[in-house]
Amino acid sequence: MGALSGLRVLDLSRVLAGPWASQLLGDFGADVIKVERPGAAGKGGDDTRGWGPPWLADGAGAPTADAAYFLCTNRNKRSLTLDITQAAGQEIIRQLAVESDVLVENFKLGGLAAYGLDYPSLAKLNPRLVYCSITGFGQDGPYAARAGYDFLIQGMGGLMSITGRADGEEGAGPQKVGVALTDILTGLYATVAIQAALAHRDKTGEGQHIDLALLDVQVACLANQAMNYLVSGTAPRRMGNGHPNIVPYQDFPTADGDMILAIGNDGQFARFCDIAGHADWARDERFATNAARVRNRLELLPLLRQATVMKTTAEWIALLEKSAVPCGPINDLAGVFADPQVRHRGLRVDMPHAAGGSAPQVGNPIRFSATPVDYRHAPPVLGQDTDAILGELGRSAEDIAVLRAAGVV
Repeated sequence: MGALSGLRVLDLSRVLAGPWASQLLGDFGADVIKVERPGAAGKGGDDTRGWGPPWLADGAGAPTADAAYFLCTNRNKRSLTLDITQAAGQEIIRQLAVESDVLVENFKLGGLAAYGLDYPSLAKLNPRLVYCSITGFGQDGPYAARAGYDFLIQGMGGLMSITGRADGEEGAGPQKVGVALTDILTGLYATVAIQAALAHRDKTGEGQHIDLALLDVQVACLANQAMNYLVSGTAPRRMGNGHPNIVPYQDFPTADGDMILAIGNDGQFARFCDIAGHADWARDERFATNAARVRNRLELLPLLRQATVMKTTAEWIALLEKSAVPCGPINDLAGVFADPQVRHRGLRVDMPHAAGGSAPQVGNPIRFSATPVDYRHAPPVLGQDTDAILGELGRSAEDIAVLRAAGVV
């Protein structure tokens, strides 16, 4: 029994931010019904089903219609195909909303109001409903009607201004993060907000509307960089892999590649200097404290690089770990999933898939002592659970056949 078992989530979202939130709720035990457009492969369903290659292979090794992108955020869900532009489809959503605890959607502003499926309309039917809307810019403001995409928001929200090589270096310029991080963070904020709203409902009996904007989340997650600006009035600049407040805290070359040093205090720096054969650096007034190292980073970093190239990455890690100096390799994804700690923690999960074979998954990082994550359902094939869900609503096989013939499901 998961922590959220007994809760039903109606998921009208697609792509990444909303599905990330609903997958987490499903991992915690909720019954998640994913509503998708009817249609043949490549025409119906969540857009990300077609965002390949690579494609999931079936039991015979042939590619399926589902891309790896879809697989990353849709486990522990049931798939219901439904055309909500038709009155019969809208009525099914209303029936499901009456029986649901949470609804997640990421339609454009006013998109669901046109079908009578907005929060005010559904709250009249189910006042206990927690209704989470995820948009690019929120439910109000001058940009509210605009579509929002992760890449766009990384630029508008300041993340790209502090990501990438510094001006004057080869390859300088703003750079996006290698995954759709703003979408992921928005999904996490949505999960937190939904659970807070459910706690409020438990006390008051009342649901509520959650308004989440990708731009708001991106600005909120600038963290210390935002505060550096607000306190100083100076906009942080791109520093490559360097840190604005800590030195040394970045990548360094080794005899056979690169490694990361993440030295967070003066004691760690002194121990590194001893191992590197330069104990004098820790006594040098230019480098003895972190504040001094930040001021004099341009003098210190070349000295460090001259020292780190004298040993291999593995040699450095073996030496530094013994002295509790934080360091590590820069792994590609093959290295990540081969790492003994990653393997020990079970961060790869393989789940039987309806198309045959199995669907690999990245495991949920949360470890509950009493209600562990349960990998119940692999990401579903399109419409896999349509008949079962409609049957739970009291629809007969004949009714479902009529709906299917009319293109409602």
